[in-house]
Amino acid sequence: MNFKKNLSLLVLFLSVSAFAQIDKMEPPFWYAGMHNPELQIMFYGKNIAQYEASVSNNVVIKNVVKTENPNYIFITIDTKNTPASDFVFSFKNKVAFTKKYTLKARRPNSAQRKSFDSSDMIYLIMPDRFANGNPNNDTDKSLNEKADRNTPGGRHGGDIEGIIKHLDYLEELGVTALWSTPLCEDNDKTHSYHTYGQSDVYRIDPRYGTNEDYARLSAELKKRNMKLIKDYVTNHWGAEHWMYKDLPTYDWVHQFPGFSQSNYRMTTQFDTNASAIDAKNCMDGWFVPSMPDLNQSNPLVLNYLIQNAIWWIEYADLDGFRVDTYSYNDKVGIAKWTKAITDEYPYFNIVGEVWMHDQAQMSYWQKDSPISAIQSYNSYLPSVMDFTLHDAFGSVFNEDKASWNDGMIKVYDNFANDFLYANTNNLLTFIENHDTGRFNQIYKNDFKKYQMAMALIATVRGIPQTYYGSEIGMAGDKGKGDADIRQDFPGGWNGDKNNAFVKSGRTEEQNKFFDFTSKLFQWRKNKTVIHSGKMTHYIPEDNIYVYFRYDDKETVMVVINNTVETKTFKTKRFQENIKNFTAGKDILTGKSIDIKNEISLEGKSVLILELN
Repeated sequence: MNFKKNLSLLVLFLSVSAFAQIDKMEPPFWYAGMHNPELQIMFYGKNIAQYEASVSNNVVIKNVVKTENPNYIFITIDTKNTPASDFVFSFKNKVAFTKKYTLKARRPNSAQRKSFDSSDMIYLIMPDRFANGNPNNDTDKSLNEKADRNTPGGRHGGDIEGIIKHLDYLEELGVTALWSTPLCEDNDKTHSYHTYGQSDVYRIDPRYGTNEDYARLSAELKKRNMKLIKDYVTNHWGAEHWMYKDLPTYDWVHQFPGFSQSNYRMTTQFDTNASAIDAKNCMDGWFVPSMPDLNQSNPLVLNYLIQNAIWWIEYADLDGFRVDTYSYNDKVGIAKWTKAITDEYPYFNIVGEVWMHDQAQMSYWQKDSPISAIQSYNSYLPSVMDFTLHDAFGSVFNEDKASWNDGMIKVYDNFANDFLYANTNNLLTFIENHDTGRFNQIYKNDFKKYQMAMALIATVRGIPQTYYGSEIGMAGDKGKGDADIRQDFPGGWNGDKNNAFVKSGRTEEQNKFFDFTSKLFQWRKNKTVIHSGKMTHYIPEDNIYVYFRYDDKETVMVVINNTVETKTFKTKRFQENIKNFTAGKDILTGKSIDIKNEISLEGKSVLILELN
């Protein structure tokens, strides 16, 4: 009898193993007390859809979705009155098996978490190129690409531990928020270091560390009153994503059938004259052949992306998102994604990459935009990136003599169009990022031009963002390829001759750049007048741009002389802002500057004056 019983158990075990093994369960766990109590759990395993599901602890199953692929089943439960606890899913066919699921307790006031805003300075890093804190994880057996620092586009070994070990450096620089390019697994065979071709969006790439390491990074940042911004990719995954190799539905990704490249013409998203095929090819075309384009109009896809984003916010205690290629998404779907997150977290900031060159077109994508309201569309996206200001930075400081269109008028005109935006304080300002030309390369490491540019983004409206290495004069030629603008930070690897993370290891030139940047952004930290004050600017004359930031308590005057000569100019023209002030303290030198009658300023220089 025992032999027969054991044989029956063995047959049962083999049947379960052969036909109903759960290989993936996503989200792997969830949280009790969410604003939206409905949770859709995806179970993946061979022929899982052949089984009927039930759940313990009086948890209510609201819906079960089975697709044309029998290896998937999507089960929606109602967690409204379910406390943090474990419960069990049972799957029955000829045999039965179970799977435990956990609802965890949320952090206190999780839904009310604050986010990054105009009081912050965001520092953008590419983790593979920043610092190698744990050489033991440079290569992982489970992933294709191995470490090779000698190859410009290869994996170089930077990781989460390297970031954590250099948080004191960031704090000294004046950084208050960290934006890292994606850290989730990217199993591409080459060029996986940028990690935008993700192959598992619930797993930190082992070459960066673990999920626990990522949560630890967030905790270490918070000890220093710094914030963590996750780079989230809604538009596409990598072709090595495990789900792409066994799609839940044919239309999980856009197919034509197969591959079709995006035309990259984002104007088709709102152009009333655009052809339907052009609009389709923009939204549904793939960014590149190795990045399958996700179909956010498929409710299963959309819900998967919403839940994944919320899961990371809760798990890693995140402070914001930067969303890659935001304006390439299905615009109805991405608006639902964004609203679902901000409904759950009312103060959570999300900045979208809307790489366009016209303020009205960029404004279209910001929440409550007066432009998109014309078409009764709202993206619900709180923030967009100020690419038109970035465009001006690419040439303006080489334009020594003003003309109708050249010189500081480019910067003035950028702010003249602020009326198009719903919220100018929530625009991300930057002189460069990981996809653009390096500022110090464009301007041949001209320190004065660097000072003018940094002073400008530190004192105008919006949220300033810097790119790793610029603060020590790092350059890189985009004409040589992306790897050249994403070079290793000196001192991040054992054996580096130049350790720019510490003052004693930096060259004299590197210290000059660093000290200026640190002084500027340390000053900015506590300047409410810069974070939220009003702005008045004056039409540039003789390539000199003057503007004021002011509130009820303070007034800051900024003067940029973009000529190569020392200029002296009368201050009477600025009387409406100067009022009864007679002098200003230059925050960079500490000197008092008399402003009663005139100001002299040498060429290619900037003054930031606290008026008194």
